[in-house]
Amino acid sequence: MVCVIGSDCETDLARRCAADALIAVVGALLVAVVVHDVFHTLFHPVGRGSVSPHVMKLVWWLLRLFRHDRRIASLTGPLGIALVVITWGAMAVLGWAMLYFPQMADGFAYGTELNPADRHSALDALYVSLVTIGTLGMGDIVPTSPFLRVMVPMEALFGFMLLTAAVSWVLQIDPALRRRRVLALQLSTLREARRANPDLDVDGIPTGVLTGLAAAIVEARNDFTHYGATYYFRDVEADASLAASLEYAARLANDGAASTHPQTRLAAALITAAVESLAVLLNQNFLKLDGNIDAVIQAYATDHRHGEQRRAPTA
Repeated sequence: MVCVIGSDCETDLARRCAADALIAVVGALLVAVVVHDVFHTLFHPVGRGSVSPHVMKLVWWLLRLFRHDRRIASLTGPLGIALVVITWGAMAVLGWAMLYFPQMADGFAYGTELNPADRHSALDALYVSLVTIGTLGMGDIVPTSPFLRVMVPMEALFGFMLLTAAVSWVLQIDPALRRRRVLALQLSTLREARRANPDLDVDGIPTGVLTGLAAAIVEARNDFTHYGATYYFRDVEADASLAASLEYAARLANDGAASTHPQTRLAAALITAAVESLAVLLNQNFLKLDGNIDAVIQAYATDHRHGEQRRAPTA
């Protein structure tokens, strides 16, 4: 709807124009929020958006109610990612629909089988937004104003970019999850090897193995920085869960600090620094505790339902 407010413009018409303008502004803000969140989640070095972390936390909290069902618990991460993408899409569809709504009567042409007098502007705006962002292009309602003839194709491009971003997000997360599981398996394998060979002290472990663990922990910290959503992927198998194995890395570093070999002490110091750095990051971004490093490691294990593994005897 287009109107010009003059001295004799009626009050209700002025109010309707103001309401339409407000709706369009809110719609533009919604679209801007989606763009901001996608950029900060996928492309910003820190990798933390404004919407996606809250959605992931909500799914994490809801599925904690099924604490006794291991299969449901393992779906937290995938379901969270899916819900984030759905939230992005819903916000984008609603935002573009609110941009279209004020101009449905004058800015769009209806097909011959549609009677504009019988149409509902809000539903039609939502319909146009849905078929456009999905690049369906039904053609029964088409833009006629120059402004809309630019905006509608832009939404189609936006929908294509949103789909591409969602796919690339999944492809980015999967390697990070594999690196984290490999690190956890390395730690659990080393723990079991020392448990099976009680005479094998930390000096018998090659320093290359210890420095490799330190490097892998640093890489895991980097993955948590860039892909914060990976925190909400719970590994049901304890041996493949970093939450269940991180404490052993700290104990291994403590054992190495008492070694008489300088290279072993240096490797242990590297592991200690890497574990502490990871624990600080986990605390700042996810756990929000006031405790020390040991308390953070315990909370990390408990949050992923592996607290009982932490209390198991280790070599």
